[in-house]
Amino acid sequence: MAEVKVPELAESITEGTIAEWLKEVGDTVEKGEAILELETDKVNVEVVSEEEGTIQELLAEAGDTVEVGQAIAIVGEGGAKPAEKKDEAKPAAKEEKASEPEPSKEKEDETSSASNDRVNATPSARRAAREKGIDLAELNAKSGDIIRKEDVERGAKPAEQKAEKKAEKPAAPQNPSKPVIREKMNRRKQTAARKLLEVSNNTAMLTTFNEVDMTNVMELRKRKKEKFMEDHNGTKLGFMSFFTKAAVAALKKYPEVNAEIDGEYMVTKQFYDIGVAVSTPGGLLVPNVRDCDKKNFAEIEEEIANLAAKARDNKLSLDDMINGSFTITNGGIFGSMMSTPIINGNQAAILGMHSIITRPIAIDKDTIENRPMMYLALSYDHRIIDGKEAVGFLKTIKELIENPEDLLLES
Repeated sequence: MAEVKVPELAESITEGTIAEWLKEVGDTVEKGEAILELETDKVNVEVVSEEEGTIQELLAEAGDTVEVGQAIAIVGEGGAKPAEKKDEAKPAAKEEKASEPEPSKEKEDETSSASNDRVNATPSARRAAREKGIDLAELNAKSGDIIRKEDVERGAKPAEQKAEKKAEKPAAPQNPSKPVIREKMNRRKQTAARKLLEVSNNTAMLTTFNEVDMTNVMELRKRKKEKFMEDHNGTKLGFMSFFTKAAVAALKKYPEVNAEIDGEYMVTKQFYDIGVAVSTPGGLLVPNVRDCDKKNFAEIEEEIANLAAKARDNKLSLDDMINGSFTITNGGIFGSMMSTPIINGNQAAILGMHSIITRPIAIDKDTIENRPMMYLALSYDHRIIDGKEAVGFLKTIKELIENPEDLLLES
């Protein structure tokens, strides 16, 4: 017999919530094979068995909060746990006869489960299929040979839609005449809510604004995008690489923006791991592009695309998420014109990008032109960064974006 325990996750993570069991009691498991999906404050991780054998007992259920080092399953030789063997020994013939329909249904469920186990699918797709009662073997992957969550959503049956409506029935509403939906937030949303409140309560956060003329960078991107894709295996040249490289240059000029407070000390980071906010169905995630000062535009764009894909497929690792030094968030992709982003984690500042809007701009006292303009926001911890440095940092971003040739020289 061997216990499967919750592994060490990361320095700041001591517990998680069981999102889904990938194996049931009686299932065989290989050494290194995943048996459950664990939802942590940052990402979902698969917990594997260190031994091969048969699942003898599950010591926790889906939805339970478990701590690092806690035993959650037992793997050994042989069949099911004793409780199931006891059920098999019912002596009364009438009871066996009366319960025939139930074993039939169980057999059906086991067949469906076995069918699902044979299909190559992501953990989130398996969980969605279980919740919706869908057989993964009946689905076709939209892209590649892996069934993803969106493939399950496309294959949802009318019965599942009916179940969703039933789940929407208000639970203990304050006003019975006004319908509501009451549902528990998932662990990630709860963690985000708690940490955002902590940041608001524990930092002296201010936001400064500026605007940037995107004309030159848009023209440069238009001229170079086809050649860029040819030279870099189809990688697209977006705006994020320009802002990432501009942020690195500004961080070098204003190192306080790349710092954090640790007790009585200010820790100024000598590395440039830039977090890029990514929206997913489960909430906002901020994976980090490592060593941006050492990467060129193509490497940054490729890494951002890879991290975004991993985030959508729920495949980000803890290493992808921790120890960033500065964050960029782009509310413009959702149509935001202006916002005051909240600082991420223990960082000192966050840069907010917004929608590009064509509007009249005074070029000089006699000339007005329509230009593609973007508002920029820098939220910063005033305990570390003075207003002068914050304004100077944002002005540096503006100047580099408006003169992308200078940005190329800086990088």
